Amino acid sequence: MSMNGRYARLTPAEVERTLREPGWGEEFVNELAVADWDEQREASAARCHGTEKAWHALDFLLGRIGFPVDIVHGEEDIPGAEDWGHSPPCMLSPKAVRVAAEALAALSVDALVRDVTPADLALAGIYPVEMWERGESLEYVTSRYQALVPFFQAADRAGDTVVVWLQ
Repeated sequence: MSMNGRYARLTPAEVERTLREPGWGEEFVNELAVADWDEQREASAARCHGTEKAWHALDFLLGRIGFPVDIVHGEEDIPGAEDWGHSPPCMLSPKAVRVAAEALAALSVDALVRDVTPADLALAGIYPVEMWERGESLEYVTSRYQALVPFFQAADRAGDTVVVWLQ
């Protein structure tokens, strides 16, 4: 089974209820994801988003440049929440979302992957290692990165909290 990076935008009222009832939050986010999938919404209009298996490479690439927000794993736990797949959900506050949106908009794809090759990712043990050992293009990661930019910008404009987890 693969691990995929997942994101959901929640309004203040939805966050409040998720904090009171983490099980409700998981169910609600799953409903949002199905609606986004059915409507085939663009990242800028979607309430849910995914980076697929690129999550670990994004974590590695953003970490090496000192990205100011942990957009892959989140920064605040949701107390009482159980795993939503492979990890419990964590949140990024609207303030952290704003910092992330601004930093994402300022970070070009070229700067993100500068001086990194698939062999570097394989050597670092970045999931999925087999992909990098085969020498597959970093375009898989950069395309997922490019979709995160409008997702976070939309979350910032709306004042949303972003929930992050591995599924």
